[in-house]
Amino acid sequence: MAEQPDELIEPRPPIGRHRGPTRSQLLVRRVVALVFVAAVLGGLGWGALAAVDRLRGDTAAPPTTVTPLPPKPFRIVFPEGFTRAQMAARITSVDGIAHRERGVRPRLNAKQYLALTARSALPSRYARDHRRRSLEGFLFPATYDFVRGTTTKQLVAKQLQAFKRNWSRVDLRHARSKNLTPFDVLIIASMVEKEALAPDDRPKIAAVIYNRLHARMPLGIDATIRYALDVPGTEPLRESQLHNPTPYNTRVHAGLPPGPIANPGLASMQAAAHPTRANWLYFVRKPDKVHHFFTASYKEFQNYANSHGY
Repeated sequence: MAEQPDELIEPRPPIGRHRGPTRSQLLVRRVVALVFVAAVLGGLGWGALAAVDRLRGDTAAPPTTVTPLPPKPFRIVFPEGFTRAQMAARITSVDGIAHRERGVRPRLNAKQYLALTARSALPSRYARDHRRRSLEGFLFPATYDFVRGTTTKQLVAKQLQAFKRNWSRVDLRHARSKNLTPFDVLIIASMVEKEALAPDDRPKIAAVIYNRLHARMPLGIDATIRYALDVPGTEPLRESQLHNPTPYNTRVHAGLPPGPIANPGLASMQAAAHPTRANWLYFVRKPDKVHHFFTASYKEFQNYANSHGY
């Protein structure tokens, strides 16, 4: 038998022993690795710091300048029907309160108020003549705020502005049809303001005034005498005062008094321009001391007054 030839085996390259990196190579690799790690950590650190800065910038309140609050204003109240003299007295009272409670002396001054409102050309714009008169009637009664530096002139200007604003709301067409000037209406409004206590009585009292003017009768409004002689409403008028010759005595003189006897509010202005359509010539206060009884008959007026002890 012939011998089997041996299997042919592909020759392989000799397996040599693996040689590791040298010491110098290891050192270089470590240095490179350290530099890489430092770079990565540095980038992360700067990014984190930037994020924190941005966060702080977003949440921190911007620097602000502290502005001191303006001083709390004072308040002065002029009720409807106050005269110039009463308003001046109210200024003195409010000045005293400001000094006692806050230690502040306002610039408002009663003496200056009376001087500034004593004579003005403004009333002549509402009358037929060109006389200079006091601003009685034009100093609108309301509540006004003021501060320490507010001057008396500024307060008067505010009152006149308020008057013009409210007066512009009054329709004067009916009064003009009765041959009354705007100044006449303002005078009537001042008398209505002083005589009426119940709001519903305002246009009724105005009706009596219109009717008496038309009949050329003395108005007989005692509030005009009190104004001229400075008699408060809490005191009765004496017989001598009822016959005083002052032009404001509407018992003695027919027609309207020379000027307003108070500073009326808008309601009395409206009533003076729009009186009730009635033929009344007399009125007397009812026992409730608020409302009035109205009549066109003198006999009925007398009977009512006598029956209630007037």
